[in-house]
Amino acid sequence: MTTQPMLDGLYIGGQWSAGTEHLQVINPATETLLAQVAGGGPDAVDQALCAASVGLQHWARSSGAERARVLRKIAAGVAARRERLMHLQSSNNGKPQAEAAMDVDDVIATFDYYAELAEGLDARQDAEVALPSEDFSARLRREPCGIVGLIVPWNFPMVTTAWKLAPALAAGCSVVLKPSEVTPLPELELAAIIAQSGLPQGVFNLVCGTGLAVGAPLAADPRVAKISFTGSNAVGVQVMQRAAETIKGVSLELGGKSSLLVLADADLELAVELACGGGFFNAGQMCSATSRVLVADELADEFLLRLKARAEGIRVADPFDAQAGMGALVNQAQYQRVLGHIERGVNAGAKLVCGGGRPAHLPQGYFIEPTVFSEVPLDSALWREEIFGPVLCVRRFGSQQEAIELANDSEFGLVASVVGADVSNAEGVANALQAGLVWINAPQVIFPQTAWGGYKQSSIGRELGPWGLQAFQEIKHVVRAR
Repeated sequence: MTTQPMLDGLYIGGQWSAGTEHLQVINPATETLLAQVAGGGPDAVDQALCAASVGLQHWARSSGAERARVLRKIAAGVAARRERLMHLQSSNNGKPQAEAAMDVDDVIATFDYYAELAEGLDARQDAEVALPSEDFSARLRREPCGIVGLIVPWNFPMVTTAWKLAPALAAGCSVVLKPSEVTPLPELELAAIIAQSGLPQGVFNLVCGTGLAVGAPLAADPRVAKISFTGSNAVGVQVMQRAAETIKGVSLELGGKSSLLVLADADLELAVELACGGGFFNAGQMCSATSRVLVADELADEFLLRLKARAEGIRVADPFDAQAGMGALVNQAQYQRVLGHIERGVNAGAKLVCGGGRPAHLPQGYFIEPTVFSEVPLDSALWREEIFGPVLCVRRFGSQQEAIELANDSEFGLVASVVGADVSNAEGVANALQAGLVWINAPQVIFPQTAWGGYKQSSIGRELGPWGLQAFQEIKHVVRAR
């Protein structure tokens, strides 16, 4: 690896600085060093929280209109640096440029959406509450919950940040953000845009570092009113345990093992397209990956043939290859983890339909072929655990009720997809699924206006939509005698 300059990994109180913890940032497509980042630890977290306490004093009292102006400026700044952010997203995460473009557009849309919601806050403040007694009056206030800690993952840099940061700022909170130590470069660029947005000093702070050095003290600190975390269930448990020490609010967006149901009247071409999108977008590194594909018996043979052909036709390539249909996994640890799941799946008796290893034309980089299994045992890890890689498991079902039961037989309940020509019937199936978001005959399009989050162990709380804003607000009623 060639020597790369050390980047400042701390933005605290309106100032950039270098920390004592050194993070190496790797390009997953080439396995070469992209940059080194000087991140922080508990001392930097303490400094960031001190700055956030000062920043909160003004920002919490600001008007919704003032907050909206800042949010729109951030959105405009992201749009102005779109190509630069796309480059960093692909270089650091390994996703193709087409996917990186979607990410940047999502960030812009999210900040614009919460600017719109912020603009509506002033008119709603101190709304009168109807009471059964004329002797009293009451009014409703929505106030920022205080300092919030935001801990975001590596699979969608900037996107999950925007989903948390935009509503937190719209609500009037001050923020300490911990980006993933694996993908800090897009987040640092986003922070540089935010630094030019007109936010008062201390309202937004960023501390790069590991979960142990930064995330743990942030979650435990009594000055933090709310922690919002996206990541694995195992780490989510640790975040909850830390937060419980000071009884702070917690929002968690965790894992998934979601299903795509191909009903008996489904359009096969559409079903195959949606299966590939749900399983191989972002190299399958999505909590929303519909990695369990349930297919009606009468369609299963033809569906598998078409799915195999489609999966084998996906071009796995460097993210900057214009024809790339799938990029690299994010790092060596994730690469080895997914290969281990594939090997154990074969050993457990699942039938490997296609893929399962490194593409022959890519001797370097963390690339895995789009992989499809059939005849997967229901008790196998391949069927029940989140793999977070480009691996689909296909099973047949005899009746629609059986498909619903198989889909709901999971400790997760984040999303699901349904493919069927009879829309009324497909709507009924969607209603029966235990998932926070269900797509019908549609790709996994996500709008800022609709909620994100799920049932069971997939999440606590919701992001996006008005629910994302409410997650960072406290409710106060003021009652007085007339």
